[in-house]
Amino acid sequence: MEIHEKLRILSAAAKFDVSCSSSGGTRKNDVNGIGNSAAAGICHSFTSDGRCISLLKILLTNYCIFDCAYCVNRSSNDIERAAFTPKEIVDLTINFYKRNYIEGLFLSSAVFKNPDHTMELLIDVASSLRHEHNFNGYIHLKAIPGADPALIKLAGTVADRLSVNIELPSSKSLLLLAPQKKKDDILKPMALISSGIKEFRENKAALKEKQYFAPAGQSTQLIIGATPDSDYKIISLSEKLYDRYSLKRVYYSAYVPVSDNPVLSKIRYSPLLREHRLYQADWLLRFYNFKAEEILSEDNPNLDLNFDPKTNWAFNHMDFFPVEINKASYKELLRVPGIGMTSAKRIISSRWMHPLEFEQLKGLGIVLKRAQYFITCKGRYHGSVPFGASGIKYRLSPKQDMNLRELAKNNMEQLSFLDSASRMLIKGAAITGIKGEF
Repeated sequence: MEIHEKLRILSAAAKFDVSCSSSGGTRKNDVNGIGNSAAAGICHSFTSDGRCISLLKILLTNYCIFDCAYCVNRSSNDIERAAFTPKEIVDLTINFYKRNYIEGLFLSSAVFKNPDHTMELLIDVASSLRHEHNFNGYIHLKAIPGADPALIKLAGTVADRLSVNIELPSSKSLLLLAPQKKKDDILKPMALISSGIKEFRENKAALKEKQYFAPAGQSTQLIIGATPDSDYKIISLSEKLYDRYSLKRVYYSAYVPVSDNPVLSKIRYSPLLREHRLYQADWLLRFYNFKAEEILSEDNPNLDLNFDPKTNWAFNHMDFFPVEINKASYKELLRVPGIGMTSAKRIISSRWMHPLEFEQLKGLGIVLKRAQYFITCKGRYHGSVPFGASGIKYRLSPKQDMNLRELAKNNMEQLSFLDSASRMLIKGAAITGIKGEF
């Protein structure tokens, strides 16, 4: 088979693996090498299906011994099959890099023959790039569950990032759709990689001597919608993975139907909006000091598709609001919809000089479209509806937002400040509005 045919087949097969972010690499180039994964050495540009266009993203092979119901590369699926040799991948990477097509390599694979054999081939590629071609660009390798621990350790010395894909969020789901895979086979290499990264980061001499071990960390991927697992189960699992294995990222991939398996046929296609909401919830776990049980619970197991998770949390905790901008702590500010980490830090630093006025907040990066309903500024509430969950929820609902946009689009007349509807709104705000300092 011609090399361009292999490239067509195996690059298309790789698009279902979305855990390909290249952030965090620290490998620097030297006088005699090529490539650089440090600082701005990697471009972060993604296509609509999750491929990072600055990386050569391919599979070593799509021949697989497993028959996972949700996977396009399953052994029972009648698809075009191909396999690269390690030398072919090395040549492609070097040639594409020299032509400025790519800045690194994302290399995954189906399990060919057995986990050890597949892992050895992946390591051969990375080792050749590093040691024979002195390539210092970014390399992301897939760690194959079930491979010998010595091979996983060796992979960490030649790759910038390793990833072990969990794919399904529970043992029950694995048994249902991927009975050949075992939970322990997935978690053991994750633990091994985590300990190797910790030792590497604590050994400054190793970094100075360029004795790397997965300096960009490890990641994993969860498929969303192939099983009936709830968002609460998914977010709780992600929280445990971050805590136990210090993962850099958990990636979520909305299930794309690739099988007529009778178990899967009963499951509706998972919308991309659900995937988006899970990423937002994940962000709250990683950067906003939220816990999984604060975002969801067994009684309320799925994310609201109409509102982002932080706004939905705010609706359920109106007793926490309104927050006074000039007095709230950093952690309290992070709980306000429309206020992020950067804008919260700007608020803290700016109010040391003088109390902030409401008109200044937009310039600090606050999204007032949401935040105005959950804050006071110098004791005054500036929300365009009276403070209360029902009115705020209606105003922030996607339907209402579309109605307002449609009104603006049609250039319809704005309500007069003194017309009857406006007077009623003002009267209601005066009755239920917030007064005094907070």
